[in-house]
Amino acid sequence: MASFSLHGIAVSKGIAIGRAHLMAPAALDVKHYLIAGDQVEAEVQRLRDAIKAVHQELHTIRSELPKDAPAELGAFIDVHSLILSDPMLSDVPQNIIRHRYYNAEWALVTQIDELSAQFDEIEDPYLRERKADIQQVGERILKVLTGSAIQLPPSSGDAAPSIIVVAHDISPADMLQFRDGSFAGFVTDLGGPNSHTAIVARSLDIPAAVGMHNASVLVKHDDVLIIDGDAGVVIVNPSPLVLAQYRARQERMLRERKKLMRLKKTPAVTQDGEPITLLANIELPADSAAAFEAGAVGVGLFRSEFLFMGRAGHLEKFPTEDEQFASYKQAVVAMKGRPVTIRTLDVGADKPLDEDEQTALNPALGLRAIRYCLSEPQMFLTQLRAILRASAFGPIKLLIPMLAHAFEIDQTLGMIEQAKQQLRDRKQKFDEEIPVGAMIEIPAAALALPLFIKRLDFLSIGTNDLIQYALAIDRVDHEVAHLYDPLHPAVLFLLSTVISQGRRAGIPVSVCGEMAGDVKWTRLLLGMGLLEFSMHPAQLLSVKNEILNSDLRLLEPQVKKVMRAAEPAAIAAAMAQLQALTAEPEAVEVKVARRR
Repeated sequence: MASFSLHGIAVSKGIAIGRAHLMAPAALDVKHYLIAGDQVEAEVQRLRDAIKAVHQELHTIRSELPKDAPAELGAFIDVHSLILSDPMLSDVPQNIIRHRYYNAEWALVTQIDELSAQFDEIEDPYLRERKADIQQVGERILKVLTGSAIQLPPSSGDAAPSIIVVAHDISPADMLQFRDGSFAGFVTDLGGPNSHTAIVARSLDIPAAVGMHNASVLVKHDDVLIIDGDAGVVIVNPSPLVLAQYRARQERMLRERKKLMRLKKTPAVTQDGEPITLLANIELPADSAAAFEAGAVGVGLFRSEFLFMGRAGHLEKFPTEDEQFASYKQAVVAMKGRPVTIRTLDVGADKPLDEDEQTALNPALGLRAIRYCLSEPQMFLTQLRAILRASAFGPIKLLIPMLAHAFEIDQTLGMIEQAKQQLRDRKQKFDEEIPVGAMIEIPAAALALPLFIKRLDFLSIGTNDLIQYALAIDRVDHEVAHLYDPLHPAVLFLLSTVISQGRRAGIPVSVCGEMAGDVKWTRLLLGMGLLEFSMHPAQLLSVKNEILNSDLRLLEPQVKKVMRAAEPAAIAAAMAQLQALTAEPEAVEVKVARRR
């Protein structure tokens, strides 16, 4: 058998070796035919019965979750249950059956395709990838309609997992069903770094590669596969030499991972005694448990968008104050006194399922984040009151995305004060001194930082958008994604400017974008003076290990050399010298005196 490799998106690190188990999507087997008029209601009932069966299936999976299952799994199953109840998925296909005389499968696929097209228009990558959730729910309904259940591979009985699932896409609930078997990893045609399956893979610590496009077609059942989760590469039918090399790497990584686990309770302090704050990024309230378990000293970014998912853009359909309050309180209580930074709604008018709003010509530059919130003052006040109420149960920091102008900051602070007064009038408790900060993700904000320092309590650099806007590229557009470069001199200047000006002013600065959780940038950010990192909980120990093996007295002069370089080759050479300043990091426990 010929060996070949497939290249996709790395979403969960590690190496998996095993045999391919193919999952064929039910949508490929859907038959399209017209039904007679007197069969319409019977066909509608068949669809209703299938939806009811999936409701029961998800309820059973949810109720039987093992105690050690990641919190994300239960939360995502709940999201799928909500999608299943949405009229856009449950009622519209029934109308298609009644008016177009399509069979149930055809009507369902037609509506899923329509909803998927709407999601494709969304600029925000996290929200755009929620399309996969609708498709996965639809896939479950189709499996019931067509009578094709998920076929689980038989357990090998071996100590080491040996099955790698290859699918067009796979839902978190399906992943759970494989979890108890010999499941080593998964490969999908679809998906991205923010998809629910990617998030669950990181939570389960399962090697995965997504966005492979044609993997489910090119890979054959029982092929030997290697997943290189660090590189997003899948090797099909490797040679004995390549297989031996990867087995050795796998063993070495397992040993290193065991060493890293010893660092959970070790303070993040550099070798010269500088304490570093390591925070977690979370998507859902239930993620707080994973953040706490990973040793995060707080939550640096709690994205509130999940509460607004799947709702049309009308005020009465936004989540209520009590709904939001319950979620924010859950996250705060789970952190047991450690601070939680909640970012206000960061979506634009390009929301899915919103038929009354026209999609912006360029959503990235349009009415999104704080601009959108200020245009919907009642919705914004509702969210602010909910966050403020939760602050009575533990420390909360309020983070505002996409600020650029002084009047936006002032208007936002005015609305926060208005929300506080509304709670005072109700005699409801909240933290009167709740810190308010800004996401620095627009180059104009980074270049006009005194406006922010004067008015706000802290800053958080969103490197993903800052780089995207600085370089004028859409990082999820495959045509220009290669231009996304954290080492561009302009990007380095903006990062260094924000960190140094913030420190001089005595205002806390953190980085909560992807750069914070990638160890290849840890020393660069430390050398710039960054003292707060926020990342996915699964990345925390690796970054902590890098910090423990770093000496700021060595890093700072070398980072200045990186900053002085202009040509790409010179920057790369200076970065290589930066990484070589200390020996290859090993997980070690160090006790150092706090720098005075």
